[in-house]
Amino acid sequence: MTQPLIGVDLVPISRVGELLDPGIGPLLRRYLSAEELTVSRTPDGEPDRARIAGRLAAKEAVFKLLGAVGRPVPWQGIEVLRGPGGRPGVRLSGRAAELARDAGLGPIDVSISHDAGFAIAVAAASTSLEHPNSLEQRL
Repeated sequence: MTQPLIGVDLVPISRVGELLDPGIGPLLRRYLSAEELTVSRTPDGEPDRARIAGRLAAKEAVFKLLGAVGRPVPWQGIEVLRGPGGRPGVRLSGRAAELARDAGLGPIDVSISHDAGFAIAVAAASTSLEHPNSLEQRL
């Protein structure tokens, strides 16, 4: 038997402007991989703030599925890239992949939307109720 898990996060697009400020250094590179930065550009090569905010929201939403509350977000280990047909897809590596295995997560699906100055993302996966780290076991 499986249990569905859902994570959601909302990011103001204005936050991305702060992360792109050259006066504070390459802060955005701490959150997004080189591949994520590449797919988060406008056709003229400029950073697409809405896409970046959507990716940040998706990473937070995925992190919420990992059951690692109180631990640092493994930003570089959660990548939100273009999947088949342009849909967002999630690739986990390093500590994020380890946390997903520990939580007994199945494949992760994400949906991202942005409007009116905000980006929102929802992440969904399932975990086995028999898995030792499932939510039921933690309660």
